[in-house]
Amino acid sequence: MSMRARRFSSIVALLLLPLVLVQTGFIASAQRALNSPVPKPPKTRAEPVTETINGVRVTDPYRWLEDQNAPETRAWIDEQNRYTQSILGSLPGRDAIHKRYEQLLRVDVIMTPTARGSRYFFTKRRAEQNQAVIYLREGLTGQDQVLIDPNSMSADQTTSVSVSNVSDDGKLMLYTIRRGGEDETELHVMDVDARRDLTDVMPHDRYFNFVLKPDKSGFFYSKYLYTPTHQAIGSRAYYHRMGTNPSEDREIFGSQYGPTESVNPDISIDGRWLILYVSHGSSGDKVDIFAQNLAENGQILPVAEGLNAGFEGAEVVNDHFYLMTNYQAPNWRVVDIDLRNPQPARWRTVVPEWTSVITSFSMVGGKLFVNYLENVNSHIKVFDPMGRLVREIKLPGLGNATSVSGRWDRDEAFYSFNSFAQPTTIYRYVPSTGRQTEWGRINVPVDSSQIETKQVWYTSRDGTKIPMYLVYKKGIQLDGNHPVYLTGYGGFNLTRTPTFSPTAVFWIEHGGIFAQPNLRGGGEFGERWHQAGMFQNKQNVFDDFIGAAEWLIKNKYTNTSKLAISGGSNGGLLVGAALTQRPDLFQAVVCSYPLLDMVRYHKFLVARFWTTEYGSADDPAQFPYIYKYSPYHNVKPGVKYPAVLFITGDSDTRVAPLHARKMAALLQASTGSDRPILLHYDTKAGHSGGLPVSKQIDDATDTMSFLMWQLGMLS
Repeated sequence: MSMRARRFSSIVALLLLPLVLVQTGFIASAQRALNSPVPKPPKTRAEPVTETINGVRVTDPYRWLEDQNAPETRAWIDEQNRYTQSILGSLPGRDAIHKRYEQLLRVDVIMTPTARGSRYFFTKRRAEQNQAVIYLREGLTGQDQVLIDPNSMSADQTTSVSVSNVSDDGKLMLYTIRRGGEDETELHVMDVDARRDLTDVMPHDRYFNFVLKPDKSGFFYSKYLYTPTHQAIGSRAYYHRMGTNPSEDREIFGSQYGPTESVNPDISIDGRWLILYVSHGSSGDKVDIFAQNLAENGQILPVAEGLNAGFEGAEVVNDHFYLMTNYQAPNWRVVDIDLRNPQPARWRTVVPEWTSVITSFSMVGGKLFVNYLENVNSHIKVFDPMGRLVREIKLPGLGNATSVSGRWDRDEAFYSFNSFAQPTTIYRYVPSTGRQTEWGRINVPVDSSQIETKQVWYTSRDGTKIPMYLVYKKGIQLDGNHPVYLTGYGGFNLTRTPTFSPTAVFWIEHGGIFAQPNLRGGGEFGERWHQAGMFQNKQNVFDDFIGAAEWLIKNKYTNTSKLAISGGSNGGLLVGAALTQRPDLFQAVVCSYPLLDMVRYHKFLVARFWTTEYGSADDPAQFPYIYKYSPYHNVKPGVKYPAVLFITGDSDTRVAPLHARKMAALLQASTGSDRPILLHYDTKAGHSGGLPVSKQIDDATDTMSFLMWQLGMLS
């Protein structure tokens, strides 16, 4: 997996499955639930705090809810959960919804393997299991052997594991343990032959990357540091020598950087070069690279510094570093840098910039694999080291292909492909011949032949053309009355591709339309597209999303009473801004793990990373545009807001749960409509997943019940 993919995998993973509520008991009849007025929410004490920020008086009525562990906050959370459960638990049709999600999620799942020597390491979850298990397969046709099973690690089965790194000979495996949905993990090292863990254990912390030295004498890693009062310090790279106490680990790089930079180490396949990436912010659009010749015990020297560009490395071959960059190429290109003479003027362009954006790049089996996104559709081209085109991989159709993974010195590669209604298939690819075979398939009971995917283009407020995927049953009639599930992201240079979604399948099967626009702020069309949705341009993202809703109504796909929107993380900010700017446009909103108080967001957890994307209210030049769109500061008393379901939990150690707490309280007190404002607050759920499948199914049942109730789809 590429460096950029590793940085964002936990965020992308958030977009694949619904972030939803806890299943609850019934307290009223189904008929009453549909026809009776919604009970009033619990009253929340307001205690206004007023301060002057850059000359503007700003009042926060629910500042006290920021204290997550205060007894009053905990009592408030419990009361809100009881209120939410009392409403959602009484809705009809839940058994049928639950049964279908059982079918969609209770399936065998296998992930792309890591091949080392004759061994294949991968995770697999059987249909009856709640968490994926780490397996070993000896040879392509060998029996799958269990290495680590997390299903017995915790009573509630919220503990998960993943493979972090494997030695070249397949005899050492580094794996992480994650509890709940926290970003923090702990690392263990397994002697694979002996099937036992070594004494080397990295304690619970926020780590970024682990890379073993080829001789297995130690590994490099990075982690994020905090003060004793949990104020962010920044990211540092370390070296751990095997058999020693982690408290003795040597810091090797990063002390010159602050809270908005992250440091990630990597190592060349021959162990000769240590590569250090410094990301300024979290979108990957500004990266510096340093290198150290370990074989000569050289100094850490800059390779690309201060160029205000993105870089993503692949491999070092004979002191030549191959990487992709958007330096002087907004759609990215692949270059070869001689690490002994790394001046930009000496770089050799291997694969030049093209009209389609390059999204990832890898080097496997002596070939260069370049993933292109052409109008938000995946293509993979294969080049030789001189940049000559060898072939293009034939993909099954319109959809999303992952980066090709493997080793430079091994004639074997893997990638996966999926689409909105086509579950993931993993392919084994032979670089020398182009032959590919199926490695694994996720068999979900869905009839893809009955589902149609269409891409349309619409005009945003400023005249920019925006693409949008629409997915629905074949033969749909445009009568303006179909329920629409509209979702988006628009930020941090992330792309929203046609990816399999159980939520999309369920919605389509019930006569709905699944809509996914590719908003500015993402990486679908290169760095210019990203920059058009960040800092002072953030309103473009909201305009693009609102424009999608208006287009769907104008073109008779739906109407305002049948339109639901959903988003998580940065997408939670998106739907928060949409519901406050155009409350008349939407019937229901699901807002998950959101950023909503943009005046104070940067003061909590790791959010200082994101000031390079949004800006900071502390900056007099940036405060006006942030304050203007900040959802929490744009709620107006008496406005008839849509029905809203906020979702968050204690284990979200990335986006502070205080955003959803404060916004739920404010909307409950302010709305002039009789539509419900609900909060589900889970003490286990978080940004990085970890929910057992049984809980995912229960949660999906609640969220879909909420949306179908509000859009008149229940009977």
